[in-house]
Amino acid sequence: MSESLAQLPYVDGVLTAEQVAQTAASIASMQEPTGAIPWTTGEHVDIWNHVEAAMALLVGGQVEAAERAYEWVPTLQREDGSWPMKIVGGEVDDPRGEVNMSAYLAVGVWHHWLVRRDLGFVQRFWPSVRAGLDWVVSQQLPFGGINWTPTESFALLAGSSSIYHSLRAGVALADLLDDPQPEWELAGGRLGHALREHRDLFEDKATYSMDWYYPVLGGAVRGPDAFDLVASRWDEFVVPDLGIRCVDTNPWVTGAETCELVMALDGLGDHRRAMTLLRDMQHLRGDDGAYWTGWVYGDDVYWPHEHTTYTAAAVILAVDALGETHGHSTAGSGIYRGTSLAPHFTELMLECDCVVGDPV
Repeated sequence: MSESLAQLPYVDGVLTAEQVAQTAASIASMQEPTGAIPWTTGEHVDIWNHVEAAMALLVGGQVEAAERAYEWVPTLQREDGSWPMKIVGGEVDDPRGEVNMSAYLAVGVWHHWLVRRDLGFVQRFWPSVRAGLDWVVSQQLPFGGINWTPTESFALLAGSSSIYHSLRAGVALADLLDDPQPEWELAGGRLGHALREHRDLFEDKATYSMDWYYPVLGGAVRGPDAFDLVASRWDEFVVPDLGIRCVDTNPWVTGAETCELVMALDGLGDHRRAMTLLRDMQHLRGDDGAYWTGWVYGDDVYWPHEHTTYTAAAVILAVDALGETHGHSTAGSGIYRGTSLAPHFTELMLECDCVVGDPV
């Protein structure tokens, strides 16, 4: 194995380092000249999936492509700190500011620090991270959830769960740079409480598997409650030998959601089921290392008929997570396990009648 491949993650019996490198190259091949990474060639870009792809490029050895991707992100940030929901060909297609997307740069920059230990990189992107998270916490609702956009009056459970993860990454960056952000910690405590105790107050999107596992993936729900939450809908979403369904109404398994559940299980130490799911979804892998978005079973067709960068990115990050115990990993492998993030937040200034307990 070459020296460069020796640095890449792999999972014994599932994907080799060479295959991870091939998948990272498939993401880089769809990157636009500006550095933007669309869902697939000719499709739109959103900041969350773009950052996720940049993280996977870094893990997969495509360092130059990853850093070009990061350099593009601040060019689309608005004065209020938000990013538009959808960009097509470098132009804003949907101008709404979306909280989940606007928070996620914090995760990418902290991940870059874990892998590269480049303080200059962190310092360069800190103003964008800080402005983004300041805007996000300004959208917090009284019960603790984060309003999806300034023009919609509801919070999404999956998006708010991801924001909890982003806030912990943001506070870790703030600690690194000695620039405390107590308002993020306060917002994180209220948000974490809502994700643990008031999930019924979020917009009902229960048909989507993301609403099922994201409170665990984002780190707000841990311990016995996390295992209970995973068990509560396992049989509704998990399709043996294929992966997990995106929605509970359709016979359609999707690679990205499956790999996110892999990382959620890894965070709980449930490596047996995580390994099984990662292995099961490999039927979506193409000959060139790219991944089909999903598979409609029964009809036995790939749908949509496209390879997506976000699916490939989720695979690489899941391999890196499991590589720590079942192969080889990078220094960024704990990014979803939460072991490298700031501590969980104390629950303060709640607007409910709950008795405040200890953080997770």
